[in-house]
Amino acid sequence: MQHFDLQGSAHGCRSASVNLEARSLLGWSTSRHCVVAKIQDLTIDHFRNIKARAGALLVILPENFSELSSDDKQQLLVLEDAMLATQEIMIPVYFSLWTPELSSIVTEVTETVGDDKSKSATEAMINSIAANGYQIVVNPRSPNPKTDIKLSTLQGVLVGQSHDGKTQTIAIVAHYDSFGVAPDLSFGADSNGSGVAILLELVQDLSFGADSNGSGVAILLELVRLFSTLYSDSKTRGKYNIVFLLTGGGKLNYQGRSKKWLEDQLDTLDGAIIQEASYVMCLDTLAAGDSLYMHVSKPPKDGAPANLFFKALKISSDGYPSVTVDGVHKKINLADDILAWEHERFSIRRLSAFTLSTLKSHKDSLRGTILDTRESVNLDRLVQNTQVIAEALASQIYNVSAGEVFGKSLKVEKSSLEAWIDYLSSQPRAAQILCQKDNPVVAFLRETFTKYLRDVKVSYTVPDKRDPDFMFYDVTKSVMNVYSVKPAVFDLVLTVAIIMYLVIVYFFIHKFPYLYVAACNLTSGKKKEVYQKKVN
Repeated sequence: MQHFDLQGSAHGCRSASVNLEARSLLGWSTSRHCVVAKIQDLTIDHFRNIKARAGALLVILPENFSELSSDDKQQLLVLEDAMLATQEIMIPVYFSLWTPELSSIVTEVTETVGDDKSKSATEAMINSIAANGYQIVVNPRSPNPKTDIKLSTLQGVLVGQSHDGKTQTIAIVAHYDSFGVAPDLSFGADSNGSGVAILLELVQDLSFGADSNGSGVAILLELVRLFSTLYSDSKTRGKYNIVFLLTGGGKLNYQGRSKKWLEDQLDTLDGAIIQEASYVMCLDTLAAGDSLYMHVSKPPKDGAPANLFFKALKISSDGYPSVTVDGVHKKINLADDILAWEHERFSIRRLSAFTLSTLKSHKDSLRGTILDTRESVNLDRLVQNTQVIAEALASQIYNVSAGEVFGKSLKVEKSSLEAWIDYLSSQPRAAQILCQKDNPVVAFLRETFTKYLRDVKVSYTVPDKRDPDFMFYDVTKSVMNVYSVKPAVFDLVLTVAIIMYLVIVYFFIHKFPYLYVAACNLTSGKKKEVYQKKVN
């Protein structure tokens, strides 16, 4: 399960080692049991009870999330929220994808409990002695704080044409990390040949973040491709500088470069380009619906660049009957530990900023769930929303009507967006993984920026050693061994039987002379009777 610290508060699972007997959701009773349950069967009440009294929890996830019913998906979203809302969980919590071996274990431990309830007391006692059990063993190293945390921010610029020695700037921002209840997981199954142990290696990402925020990154990269083509020719170069920014740590209160980058930029001479930005547009979760919401902390004044963009966005959406554009105003509550949207980081520094999203509320569970997979992204809807945003941006930069710039020769390419989203949703993008050196996702994004943009820079955020705003831990996956064992009652009964056997053997040896004499007397008596019969 997730394990990190944020602004001095501990979040997620605090324990890792497990060596306990597997029990079903209804069959466990003490802290000596590891509860094994399918995610579809687990409820919030179950989780709270297990968290308080059980020894560990192993959650079995479906092999294919798309096979879940709508009710199961909704239950999973609610359960994830409840698990992530708990700051500290003292018992180990692990997740594993479905395998035939795990399925048989869950079935067996569940049926054992059901059979016990339907049988008589004697039958239940015999069954508890003779039945097979399972011991779950996970022995990872102790989770230690990471010492080499580096959250990367990528920055690139398209330089516009200068008028009167001054060029206005538009900044387009998206965070590229993902979030879910389990940051790092997959499975591989093996046995030791005798069928006694099942080995499961937990090694693949579960936090795919295909929509949140893979869609935002994909749209940003498509805007980079489109406008770099226009800006490569002096005849079609726009009157705005366009700064593209991909930030890390977005799912952890934007502690990465949204905060640190602003501090570095605005407090130095290098920050002139962002200080004079007409507005900052943040992209977040843009494939969840047909409605586009412009989230602001302070409504822009009439005639301001952000207000003009909002009007252009509405005009651009007129060409798509299913698309609606609305504004959502939410003030920044500085008393809250967690900011709602990324634009609030910029608004706090008195920059005009807003977030475009297909979600109306920042509390929507779709922003951080393991259900956010590639299969959940509607590619046609993503293309449509990209087209609306691109046309609105172009109409403002070139002062033309929506639809005049991106038409036949230059347009939003479905194949391009599909390539971006396929790559992003297939890579581990939890912040704990992206902070590693030479991460392939960061390298890919940097190569893409270098291909299309100028003055590409990669800067890093490192937590303060004395008072860190955030902290990651180095154990995000482990190997689980499941051993087929007899229950403890069987050991007790077997011990009693062995003791009785040894007692019998001891008395047999110790009293052997008496037994021998008794046997001889019995034998001689029979011989005497036979002899008398023969004489007669």
